[in-house]
Amino acid sequence: MTAPAPEFSRPVRADQLALHAQGVTISAEPAEREALARRFNLLSLDRLEAEYGLTEEAGGILARGHVRAELTQPCVATGLPVPESIDTDFLLRFVAESGTGEEGEELEIDSDDCDVIGFDGQVIDMGEAVAETMALAMAPYPRSPDADAYLRDAGVLTEEQASPFAALLSLQNKKK
Repeated sequence: MTAPAPEFSRPVRADQLALHAQGVTISAEPAEREALARRFNLLSLDRLEAEYGLTEEAGGILARGHVRAELTQPCVATGLPVPESIDTDFLLRFVAESGTGEEGEELEIDSDDCDVIGFDGQVIDMGEAVAETMALAMAPYPRSPDADAYLRDAGVLTEEQASPFAALLSLQNKKK
């Protein structure tokens, strides 16, 4: 079973890295942004672009660049639109998959290391890498300014109110 083609695909052949050494800019077209918005459960994706350069290093291909996106996610509490701007650098290492690794084998990396992405040894997909970088940079639990009021009106308790000691604190405050 083969995976579906990425919505924002910009393949780069490993034998043509010199053409992508510096100053390459890619932008998602409207249809690509719409498909990515569906994939990442966004209300809208108004902009996705990146500049990058590729270099060959021992053991892989290094991609350094910058991604910018304008998107809108649904609030986790209300479903209301929460706009977000992403403007971040990235450093990725593409490593050819040998196919000999044990299933479940883990690769340990330090927090200072870059993200590692496996590829077939012949083609990397910078569009997909940029899309995934954007997804990782998005707020994981977007909240609208009205979220607290909405939750309060729905009867959801705050952490302090839900504490097993909340009743004791309430009694202590009443005695004062």
